[in-house]
Amino acid sequence: MSNTQSNSTTGTSTVWQIVGRLVTAAIVLAITAFFTPNFAISNIWSLALAAIVLTIMDYLIVKFTGLHASPFGKGFVGFALAAIILYVTQFFVAGYSISWMAAIIGALIYGVVDYFIPGNQQM
Repeated sequence: MSNTQSNSTTGTSTVWQIVGRLVTAAIVLAITAFFTPNFAISNIWSLALAAIVLTIMDYLIVKFTGLHASPFGKGFVGFALAAIILYVTQFFVAGYSISWMAAIIGALIYGVVDYFIPGNQQM
């Protein structure tokens, strides 16, 4: 019986971890959009959907290549991946627009903000 309880508690904990990571990603993304010229997110729903899309794209890249899209964690490759993911997200999310130059600047800002926000957050 205690085995069932620990599995249920672990499942609930995992859900809260995912929710926490999505909220953190949304906060970091909002700060990044605020400080990056030519990067606009029109409303809270676009921000939430963009955070979900960014998280899914990062997960898929890590799953298939083993590379993290972290501007400071993996050097130039991580920085380039972060910029590409920021740019490509606009094709999946209405109300999210970014230029190439803004994606490059945004990847830098995202990395700095992500570094200072506590937790194990990956883009």
